[in-house]
Amino acid sequence: MSKRKIHITDVILRDAHQSLIATRLRTEDMLPACEWLDQAGYWSLECWGGATFDACVRFLKEDPWERLRTLRQALPNTRLQMLLRGQNLLGYRHYGDDVVEAFVAKAAENGIDVFRIFDALNDVRNLETSIRAVKQAGKHAQGTLCYTVSPVHNTDTYLEQAKAMVDLGVDSIAIKDMAGLLTPAATADLVGQLKQQFTVPVFLHSHTTSGMSQMCQWAAVEAGVDHIDTALSAFAGGTSHPPTESLVAALHDAGYETGLDLALLEKANNHFRDVRGKYHQFESAYNGVDTSVLLSQVPGGMMSNLANQLKEQGALERIRDVFQEIPRVREDLGYPPLVTPTSQIVGTQAVFNVLSDKRYDTITNEVKKYLQGWYGKAPAPVNAQLQRRAVGQEELIDDRPADHIPHELATLKNDIGQLAASDEDVLTYAMFPDQGRSFLQQRQDGTLKPEPLEPKPTAQSAGGVSSEFRITVHGETYDIHVTGANPVNETERRFFMTVDGMPEEIHLESVGDVSEGSPKKRRANASREGQVTTTMPGNIVDVLVQPGDTVSAGDPVLVIEAMKMETEVKATVSGKVSEVFIAKGDRVVPGEVLIEIE
Repeated sequence: MSKRKIHITDVILRDAHQSLIATRLRTEDMLPACEWLDQAGYWSLECWGGATFDACVRFLKEDPWERLRTLRQALPNTRLQMLLRGQNLLGYRHYGDDVVEAFVAKAAENGIDVFRIFDALNDVRNLETSIRAVKQAGKHAQGTLCYTVSPVHNTDTYLEQAKAMVDLGVDSIAIKDMAGLLTPAATADLVGQLKQQFTVPVFLHSHTTSGMSQMCQWAAVEAGVDHIDTALSAFAGGTSHPPTESLVAALHDAGYETGLDLALLEKANNHFRDVRGKYHQFESAYNGVDTSVLLSQVPGGMMSNLANQLKEQGALERIRDVFQEIPRVREDLGYPPLVTPTSQIVGTQAVFNVLSDKRYDTITNEVKKYLQGWYGKAPAPVNAQLQRRAVGQEELIDDRPADHIPHELATLKNDIGQLAASDEDVLTYAMFPDQGRSFLQQRQDGTLKPEPLEPKPTAQSAGGVSSEFRITVHGETYDIHVTGANPVNETERRFFMTVDGMPEEIHLESVGDVSEGSPKKRRANASREGQVTTTMPGNIVDVLVQPGDTVSAGDPVLVIEAMKMETEVKATVSGKVSEVFIAKGDRVVPGEVLIEIE
């Protein structure tokens, strides 16, 4: 008697390269393998989500909607799947219901068949609109359990969430183990209970970070799981997923059916193995098994991001302090699962706490919004003292956050104006306003240019001039490789380089005479209390004061973006603003005088 069929979803076109090469795989390097992928027999191929959309616009200068349409045409026989952050969609905030409905409709129209819908807090209220919109589009709505471990998370809490999603009409349930925290026993228990209590199919998505995911997959199969996510071996392992070919071979040998053709998988995998070398500059340093995730619960992608930020300010030696601080911040915030955007919210605040003189000396805007209730209900009670300090006298939100957001699609259309040639362009702008506007403007101007790919290292650089060198700052040594330069205008140049293998972009602007009286001097280092500075490098989002304004200590005077999170920088003394040295869009570093208060 033959055993049942185990369906496979491959994440090679999304999560695999997101996990291992910073989401940099270009459409041109996906297309040659599509013929084999389409014939192989997959239940679905995951190809779209927040990071892929962002990387297309920010780095690759590809239209993400055009990528989706192209893949739809190249994969006519296979379901295409995306990851959707519920009311966040692909961005970092909640959107009005009209934007959610419009986005889902357009994603379905352009080629998405399966929507894996999750909320970072597992707050089902934040899934309602997107689930309803997917059902209205006639597509597969998959409700997601973001798996984490904490004093308030257990099998019963996940079963309660699953019931709430089934009541909303989801077509299936996915267990999303984004940090690789599942153990085989926990997997068997959760999958077994889900299969016992519900009739909808159960999917398992587990990263290999901790080294247990293959064991968890087998435990899930024995417990009755219907679908499993894998990645072709060229992009498997590390913080990615277990290899597709290995699972298929093991299942076939045990008498299970997958419907997958190993010969076709090998052809596709050979292509991606050859392609991966093109992206060597983006390879993560966390490509092996990392059991520390079992204690810190910090996903590998989050680790590399934190390391980059700390390197930027010569504080890499504090990274272990940050890893120890993350669980403390997570407890203060009521034990949210660490997945976008809560992973960024918790991680960035932990960095501020470690680098500041005292914990929560600086509180990011996102932490304030989180504690106010704008992201939904925390899994456990939050730190009441921290909540009062962050929110002040402002009203707390205890109902569905989107009920407080008016329809905004018409405003977004008006804001982007003629740069948007389609409804899809408006939605691109909605997801990532600054990067989206820049992308659409460059497209209109005909100046779209993807970031350069670094040639593979050779024994000697061309012409005998070295483009590689090593420097030591604050006791830390960095290997730097200059990969390109681009003159923007007569006074500004852009350099592309890698620092310890991670891509960086540096803008240099000539300031001319820097003597006293020069109209454009370099910003001085802060030396007294009335000189406002920042503890994190970042970009100025907004300047809230101008010379002559009177401020009180604690008043916000500017907003800075660091690690994709916005933070208000506040006046440390009361007085009158005498000078403002920055403007919106400026890049700043710690210690510089940004605003002077007398």
